[in-house]
Amino acid sequence: MQRSFFSYFLKQSSIKKVSADKMMTKSKGRVWHKKHKQHGIVPSRLRNIDREATWGFSNTVGWIYGHGTFCVTALKLPVLGLFRWMENAAHEGKQLETEVSPYTGLVKRVFMDSRADDQQLYFDLKEKHHIQLVTRPRKGMDKSPQRMLMIAQMLTRQNLKDYRQRAVTVEPMQGLMKAVFDLQTCWMHGNRSNRWLFAAMGVAVQIAQLAAYRSGQSTWNIKQAVLGT
Repeated sequence: MQRSFFSYFLKQSSIKKVSADKMMTKSKGRVWHKKHKQHGIVPSRLRNIDREATWGFSNTVGWIYGHGTFCVTALKLPVLGLFRWMENAAHEGKQLETEVSPYTGLVKRVFMDSRADDQQLYFDLKEKHHIQLVTRPRKGMDKSPQRMLMIAQMLTRQNLKDYRQRAVTVEPMQGLMKAVFDLQTCWMHGNRSNRWLFAAMGVAVQIAQLAAYRSGQSTWNIKQAVLGT
């Protein structure tokens, strides 16, 4: 349902650029220490743990035990395109092609942080789906002809200007999801429960944002419309 909505919105708005990112949310209950989890050891006093949550690392917040979400947002206008569960330990760069390839023909550029700096991913998106990836290349990784071509195509003046829009689109959109649904901590245990819950949250926000967009109102101020309070 989220994909159908976003495809419709992209067609109606003629927006061709999107931004993507991963968000990590702490698991409900106690934290299962990484070494204990690796060996399947549950200390006798440890109760109320989410056994399916995983450890993930972010440069901004460090290590988090919980569940991840993959978020896609229109770049020009802050409208949620996708809010999907993903394993917290999974690499968001490797998730990118799966999540944006359904928009082949609609999306021309996708912007993501340096976690998406992957030469194979770049050319797969470009050649298979006609989508240009724009990300921050890793330092010192510009020696081969293919890498030099990739970096030259990405780091144009317009692409760099658009990349800065991430700070006012996808990153605040994740903050909006946290604020609306109080997602400092997951509501439920388990992959399946969180998968369905995050999907429902995404649909609820999309419905509210579409109504705001059609009425010429801010697509940020939708908490009351979502929660009905």
